[in-house]
Amino acid sequence: MVRQVGHWQQPRWSAVAAGGNVARGDLVHRLVQEIANLTADAEGQPRRDVPRLDNDLALPDQLRVVAADLLAAGPPAEVLARAAAQVAATRAAL
Repeated sequence: MVRQVGHWQQPRWSAVAAGGNVARGDLVHRLVQEIANLTADAEGQPRRDVPRLDNDLALPDQLRVVAADLLAAGPPAEVLARAAAQVAATRAAL
């Protein structure tokens, strides 16, 4: 997914996603938050809000970080499957 969106410029992030009336940047940020929530649950930690930065160009980096955190938490296969399904759904909506 990062390869798909990592080269996008701001106008592409601001465009409305194919799946509705939300900007692509907001959709990817929602994915980042969902993965961060899965990580917190896997670690037994409280969920925390991932900041929505002013610059959408930071979203691929945020996605990389939360994905790495999830893998480092060593969650069960079902959690990884949920994360993969969320990535696939977001990709389809972009």
